[in-house]
Amino acid sequence: MQLDLTSNESVENKRLDPHQWVVKYADYLYGYTLVRINDEDLARDLVQETFLAALECKEKFGGRSSEKTWLTAILKNKIIDVYRSRSSGFAKSSAVLETQEGDTDFFDHDDGHWNDQHRPAELGIEQPDALENQEFQRILQACMKRLPGLWMSVFTMKHIDDESTEMICSELKLSSSNFWVIIHRTKVNLRSCLQRNWI
Repeated sequence: MQLDLTSNESVENKRLDPHQWVVKYADYLYGYTLVRINDEDLARDLVQETFLAALECKEKFGGRSSEKTWLTAILKNKIIDVYRSRSSGFAKSSAVLETQEGDTDFFDHDDGHWNDQHRPAELGIEQPDALENQEFQRILQACMKRLPGLWMSVFTMKHIDDESTEMICSELKLSSSNFWVIIHRTKVNLRSCLQRNWI
């Protein structure tokens, strides 16, 4: 009878090492959070909460993913909780989120893309490595920080985390029409802010 050592080895290699989490993952998790939350103090708090939550449920770690992936998943849930709390502070009634006259003229009603007459001017960062530009990143983060919390949450989930519209609406308890109004208004606001501060 031959023993299968490969499965035991893979489980052995997937064991958690909480003593190394801060050294190995704190910077990564902090950067991941800061891009999505845009608040340094809150980002630090969420990373600490992630480590504590992971310690509390470490026996549930099944080894089907790496430590880093598992910790990131815990952190992502905490970020979504922040998005929910931000969105709960805003009235979501149709009266508040109703599209104002002219808002939708910026975008094509069918595909959501900019109409030609309202297409943003080039920002001068169209090179392939443009988003590496630190000054642009700083201005973009400043513009995003000015957005209402709900708008920033929706925009971040859609365009940074690449979440589905259905998932965002479900997590933030938005109707589909409210979601699209928020996305359009966010694009208009970011466009305006970038054109004022970057060009």
